[in-house]
Amino acid sequence: MKIENKLIGTGLLTAITASLCCITPVLAVIAGTSGIASTFSWIEPFRPYLIGLTILVLCFAWYQKLKSKNEIDCECDINEKPKFIRSKTFLGIVTVFAIVMLAFPYYSGIFYPNTEKQIILVDKSDIKTTEFKISGMTCTGCEEHVNHEVNKLNGIVNSKTSYEKGNAIIEFDKTKTNEMEIEKVINSTGYKVTDKEEN
Repeated sequence: MKIENKLIGTGLLTAITASLCCITPVLAVIAGTSGIASTFSWIEPFRPYLIGLTILVLCFAWYQKLKSKNEIDCECDINEKPKFIRSKTFLGIVTVFAIVMLAFPYYSGIFYPNTEKQIILVDKSDIKTTEFKISGMTCTGCEEHVNHEVNKLNGIVNSKTSYEKGNAIIEFDKTKTNEMEIEKVINSTGYKVTDKEEN
């Protein structure tokens, strides 16, 4: 039974670790400390291995739980009701929690408050579009974090960030903000602007 507890613990740990790089930006926004957002981005390359390990460990834990009692060599009473922590219900809860953690990058955007503003355009010639190349983003949570922080600035018309392309295309009113301010806000998230070009 000690092996079963270790398997459950390992499954939980690997599931949480696999999504830590995507959980941190959400926690950073909630805590108001956006600079820590990219702290665990180094984990992203290991994510597929951690997911695989989580699945293997939980499958083995379920195998151990479901295999017939005749295969177990023990002197214990087979009819004895197991403690909750050793029950199928607990293992089921752990499995669901692991799935929720592993899927976190796909639904992390719901945790960010809506920062869209009502934009009143006075002169279209004041609107400028700039592409910022950004390093350190690893998932949609990173995209949401950058958009959330940039949209706090006055004069932002549109912000579209892509972790896959490693960029943010930002439309802004140049009479209300500028590229230096936008770059400063992006850098404050923990991700770094590596280049920028006007579109």
